[in-house]
Amino acid sequence: MIKWIAKLFSSAQKEENIDNMKKYLIVGLGNIGAEYVNTRHNIGFKVLDFLAKKEGLSFETVKLGALAEYKFKGRTFFLLKPNTYMNLSGKAVKYWMDKENIPLENILVITDDLNLSFGTIRIKPKGSDGGHNGLKNINLVLNTQNYTRYRFGISDEFKKGQQVDYVLGEWTAEEEAKLPERLETSAEIIRTFGTAGLENTMTTFNGK
Repeated sequence: MIKWIAKLFSSAQKEENIDNMKKYLIVGLGNIGAEYVNTRHNIGFKVLDFLAKKEGLSFETVKLGALAEYKFKGRTFFLLKPNTYMNLSGKAVKYWMDKENIPLENILVITDDLNLSFGTIRIKPKGSDGGHNGLKNINLVLNTQNYTRYRFGISDEFKKGQQVDYVLGEWTAEEEAKLPERLETSAEIIRTFGTAGLENTMTTFNGK
């Protein structure tokens, strides 16, 4: 009897683990507030807003952010926009990672990157914060750099001393014209990450 109960418990635990492996936390980094909506630093929010609109999803205000649930090919993607402001992004990531019991390898953080030309895609399984305050806080709170990040290039076309104004500035007309295609690709990256895995995602999209 005891062996049977143990076997049943073990089977239920395995099933739960399988289910957890089909859950993904997709974090778009940005700052809340109307003044930040169309800024370069908010590309993470913009990607998630694009995917949600495309799929007819609505964001719900939840603890430490706004959340939308996206189901695709047997996977569940939790699209999270932290409302903690960029510098405290890790708090929201940790809370929802723990609450939904999502494994570290199923986390994808979307962020802007000054070191890449506009629209350049760089997906990596780990790495330093590269001077990005959002990633810096996530690394600190999670106590690891081993989570996948999708860096979206915003270029560094600013004069000395104007980095903050540039990052918190709005897209140029030329960039605005190119964004829809990049956002479409970003949505596909999210789906591919969940259905085909990290290696295939990097091979397919890096440098595109």
